[in-house]
Amino acid sequence: MAGKRDSDSGPPRPTSFDIARRAGVSQPTVSRALRGDPTISPITRRRVEFIARELGYKVDKNASNLRGQHSQTIAILFFEDQRFNASLINPFFLSMLGSIAGACAKRGYDLIISCQHLSNNWRVDYEDSRRADGIILLGYDDFLTYSAELERLVDEGTHFVHYGATLERHPGLSVGCDDYAGGYEATKHLISLGRRSIAFLGSASDHYPEFFARYRGYCDALRDAGLPVVAELQADAISALPEGERAARQVIDGGKPFDAIFAASDLIAIGALGVLRDQGLAVPKDVSIVGFDDIPPASMVTPPLTTMRQDTQLAGEVLVETLLKLMRGEAAEATVLPCKLVVRRSCGAAERL
Repeated sequence: MAGKRDSDSGPPRPTSFDIARRAGVSQPTVSRALRGDPTISPITRRRVEFIARELGYKVDKNASNLRGQHSQTIAILFFEDQRFNASLINPFFLSMLGSIAGACAKRGYDLIISCQHLSNNWRVDYEDSRRADGIILLGYDDFLTYSAELERLVDEGTHFVHYGATLERHPGLSVGCDDYAGGYEATKHLISLGRRSIAFLGSASDHYPEFFARYRGYCDALRDAGLPVVAELQADAISALPEGERAARQVIDGGKPFDAIFAASDLIAIGALGVLRDQGLAVPKDVSIVGFDDIPPASMVTPPLTTMRQDTQLAGEVLVETLLKLMRGEAAEATVLPCKLVVRRSCGAAERL
């Protein structure tokens, strides 16, 4: 990632990621070396300091001093997708709020919640302004778009944790579920019901790493069962009802027959349910469908939706505890949580001829 610009017309401002690449070490090693951490060898520290001087890198002392003061408050930042109604937050994240609020209360922290845009300076608005001691990030979609901002948070020493994909290249720490295993199990379940032509509704690229991991699990389950991965049976979609409707229509219009759908989220699956009904396809008689998340509406739609359940109660607890470790300067690591298949009436065995 290239250095950040101080203004639209100014030269790129070097970051600790630039130093790390030059020095052949990790970004956390650079941060510790520049702080004079005794765990860093003198040779590495001198090399990092030399490269920092050569690049003209400067530590933001003001931000560092402000972070030494505490507000006993944690901020949750939701991210708005401008393509849809910004007031409609994904119910999956709403179900996590109670757990996060309870975990904060038990540890003596207040909680503030805000919706954000990519252009906002989250560090200045929250941690450096002392409105919050740390930040929990929920709900952003395009990883490649947001990764630059996350690198900036890491570079500036902001205490934050994100719920989503747990990737080695992901800036900062993440808590998330085992998306690959969930995708594999959901598809394997459909195969066990005799379904042989299974569509996948959800984006399958590095831009959306959680959905991509679910897609890879889907592909491997098909291959392990000796079934083909049919390109025409995959339609990109993000987690929104209109996206599920559009993706389902795309697969239907593609003309390839299918007898099951694995949707990368419950919202996509629920959107697809309406389209299947409009097309005269009965669920589960003609098409079995599995979603992902187990949001509250999943059990209320007709028919109730089979889905992969993410444990939002546990996720909230782990998010808060991980963030507090970072705020205390303790060792913390990314966490991958298991997910569980919840079988409801949207799945049924294929009819034998």
